[in-house]
Amino acid sequence: MTTALVLAGGGVAGIAWEAGLLTGLRREGVDLGTADRIIGTSAGSVAGTLVATGADLEEAIAHQVAVDTGPPHKVDLDAVMQAFAVLFDPALEPQEARRRVGHMALEARVDHAAERLAAVGERLPVKEWPDRELMITAVDAQTGEFVVWTRDAGVPLVLAVASSCAVPMVFPPVEIDGRRYVDGGVRSPTNADLAAGADTLVILEPLGAMSPRAVLERELLAVRAPRTHVVQADEAAVAVFGDNVLDPALWGPAFQAGLAQAPVVAEPLRAVWP
Repeated sequence: MTTALVLAGGGVAGIAWEAGLLTGLRREGVDLGTADRIIGTSAGSVAGTLVATGADLEEAIAHQVAVDTGPPHKVDLDAVMQAFAVLFDPALEPQEARRRVGHMALEARVDHAAERLAAVGERLPVKEWPDRELMITAVDAQTGEFVVWTRDAGVPLVLAVASSCAVPMVFPPVEIDGRRYVDGGVRSPTNADLAAGADTLVILEPLGAMSPRAVLERELLAVRAPRTHVVQADEAAVAVFGDNVLDPALWGPAFQAGLAQAPVVAEPLRAVWP
């Protein structure tokens, strides 16, 4: 039986909630970290890397609480909304829409790339690819091509994760081997179709209530896993997230929200997770 764990995007709040939920589920006897394949997009690439490399999730989040104490990240909401409008333009082919958003990201004035790379590296206690199947998603900013990083790609793990977290119009595209990449969430918040072939699939969606269902439904049809379970952040967690999921003040509260949700989620998961 092949198992897959998909971790979706959601900013600081998403990383912390996923880490809290995974920690709580393990305490309840459901260890999703044993998945044969782990697929991470954006925030999920951080959480997925933490799980795949065997990091102590609680310690990793506690470290962020201690070091990530700056003010909330400033976001140009107008620019972000313009990018989303392009992505969801029905007149554009998906790759063309991604290419246009990638070019918008290349032209945007955002944080210095070196500072952002250092911030991502600070979130990863282990910076070498694990000897297991970890898939990290990104999008080529110049072509709109969807890219999946694995340990066989020859790309440093921190760069792969940083590229997956490079939210257009918020963080700078990440350069890898002369190409520049943006957030894998530009293609899909989940990219769950990468789980094709899995018998059991669990998807964690911090912002699932705000994500378009049609995208995930198409992906699930492509995968056709006999056992599938989708977990979204509950109302209490969403209330904790507030209106800025990038706020570093959320590291602790969002982790606790995931921890609190775990006992409720554990029971149905026991029925599908080996």
